[in-house]
Amino acid sequence: MTPEVKFTPDMEQTVDHEEDLTREILATMAASQQEAAGKHRHAHRDAHAKSHAILKATLIVHDGLAPELAQGIFAEPRSYDAVVRLSSAPGDIHTDRTPAPRGYAIKVIGVEGERLLPHLGGHNQDFLMVNFPTLAFGTIAKYKELLGLLEKNSHSPEVLQRLTTGAMRVVRGAVEATGRTPSAIVEGLGRDSNHVLGETYFTQGALRYGEYVAKLSVAPKSANVRALTGSTMKVDDFSAIRDLLGGFFGTEGAEYEMRAQLCTDAEAMPVEDAAVLWKEDASPHRPVATLRIEAQDAYSPARRTYGDDVLTFNPWNGVEAHQPLGSIMRIRKRAYERSTAYRHDYNAREQAEPDSLDDIPN
Repeated sequence: MTPEVKFTPDMEQTVDHEEDLTREILATMAASQQEAAGKHRHAHRDAHAKSHAILKATLIVHDGLAPELAQGIFAEPRSYDAVVRLSSAPGDIHTDRTPAPRGYAIKVIGVEGERLLPHLGGHNQDFLMVNFPTLAFGTIAKYKELLGLLEKNSHSPEVLQRLTTGAMRVVRGAVEATGRTPSAIVEGLGRDSNHVLGETYFTQGALRYGEYVAKLSVAPKSANVRALTGSTMKVDDFSAIRDLLGGFFGTEGAEYEMRAQLCTDAEAMPVEDAAVLWKEDASPHRPVATLRIEAQDAYSPARRTYGDDVLTFNPWNGVEAHQPLGSIMRIRKRAYERSTAYRHDYNAREQAEPDSLDDIPN
């Protein structure tokens, strides 16, 4: 078996004109967020603006992990309180009738270790995931090229967005028919309305994993959510997914498996290009923890207000043992801080990190 690649700081390489590209991208994102806030008279996140559920959960780190997996917050078998947010990717509030990538953000509460950004406060670890393994704009330079298209589609009328995603599905089908793999941008814009609870979610970008480097994912584990994999949601209302998840978690819980895919080849599995798929035959996704969600009110009025106006998820809110890697992750450090500051200032709400699940409204 190929040995795992050890983390070293020189694995990251600053790209040409990275600072200039970062400033230009942040300015575009800020303008888009401000436009949406003016329209709604309320500020939302500049990506994954629409929440579908805010869930209390427990993350149970498995016992007996191999040494290369027993790293960072997974070093010892234990249970953590956690919060999960399910969302859709656009930076504005759209009808659920329009297919879109879906997000699965996890906040692990009460972790130990040196903080990446101590000024954020709290002792939590955030992992942000999307329901396909690669990112269309895998580098900051590519992101700059595609940002105009992504922002334009995000703010297009519903009918145009549905035409775009429909066309991308046709392209994806044609590519797959030839035996090739669709590009990340085709996969992203042509996403079907698969049931959000049956999907597998990925960090897309690489993270430090203690002494090693990995990408993380969460996959359905309990029978009830595994049965939903590949099924299509009925999304004929504006907030159909919220209602779907509210009905599900109102009567039953679910379990997901958190997995680590360790880097075993620094060239074939680069940290600087999140559009490159790390192939499972080179390094499989290996279980490290179980995420358990009990039946609950997934989006009560109090929880909605807390989740949308107070709670923040940031890939850099965590410990050094899980430092995000690559240019896309580096720009996220400043993008998330800027977006969060604007959202909380515009809405006149204080940002706060939960210390326990008691801080999450029922």
